[in-house]
Amino acid sequence: MRNKVLRRTDFMAAARANQTATRRLITLLLLILAILGYLVGWSLQLLIENLPDNLESSWFLSSWGMWGALGLFVFGATWSWVAFSQGDRIVLRLTGAQEVSVDDEPVLHNVVEEMAIAAGIRKPDVFIIETGALNAFATGMSPAHSAIGVTRGLLDSLNREELQGVIGHEMGHIVNWDIRYATAVGVIVGLIALVSDGALRSLYFSGNSRSSGKGGSGAAFIMLALIAFAALAPLFAFLVQMAVSRQREFLADATSVRLTRHPQGLITALEKLATSSETFKGANRATQHMFIINPFRNFEEHTSRLSATHPPLALRINRLRNLGGNT
Repeated sequence: MRNKVLRRTDFMAAARANQTATRRLITLLLLILAILGYLVGWSLQLLIENLPDNLESSWFLSSWGMWGALGLFVFGATWSWVAFSQGDRIVLRLTGAQEVSVDDEPVLHNVVEEMAIAAGIRKPDVFIIETGALNAFATGMSPAHSAIGVTRGLLDSLNREELQGVIGHEMGHIVNWDIRYATAVGVIVGLIALVSDGALRSLYFSGNSRSSGKGGSGAAFIMLALIAFAALAPLFAFLVQMAVSRQREFLADATSVRLTRHPQGLITALEKLATSSETFKGANRATQHMFIINPFRNFEEHTSRLSATHPPLALRINRLRNLGGNT
């Protein structure tokens, strides 16, 4: 029965759909940057050139705005390319993970190798984070250049079957080609927040300048638009990032089932993670969406879908059981 359930699940189609959806979301975030750049350029032109004091004269195609939009779009695309080429090193550095050899952790290396063979990819590099918290993550720009990290607490708390389930989940992030997109989205979200913060801070200076100059309702209107967009852009980008993360976790859970052929291992591992009370002190909010569970909190069923980095563990466990965990 279990194998029959697995054969009905088109994992390759799910992976392709996830990649397409994430590329669209990255494009959307780049467009947010472009709009923000246009508003910044437009506001600066109104401020510096002291345009006439009426609203109608403010509605024009701003050359400064166009250059601002182009500049931020190109910068965001370049920033994404940097994330694609260096993202794995950045993530490993941020998490404080240390690479371990086969002699240091033979069981962990053996499980990673088993899952890599099942997935048909090169064995990822193996890292450990020295913390008692229970968690794991995967990073890498391609299945040929990837890494898997687990916490010391997870390694000490799970049996081999449960460890296989968790490593299978992280291997899913690699073989489904979604980790590079999640990294890019996170980097662009950070860039949007940075630019928005700079735009909002610049309003203090521009407000003082307008108060001593001619001023104008048109310029004031554009400045208000800039304030609203600069304040909402990082929030919107953050919500998009969270939505991407939820989709990835369900797909990685399902991929773990395909690789291990034994859902119960991941089910019991997630149950242990759900009851763990150890604080992940070394966690970073920039990488929180990359872990198998959020290192800061366990989201409940009533949590908004847009504000949670991960689906509720109870929902993930129920979906795994529907894939054959009790058969």
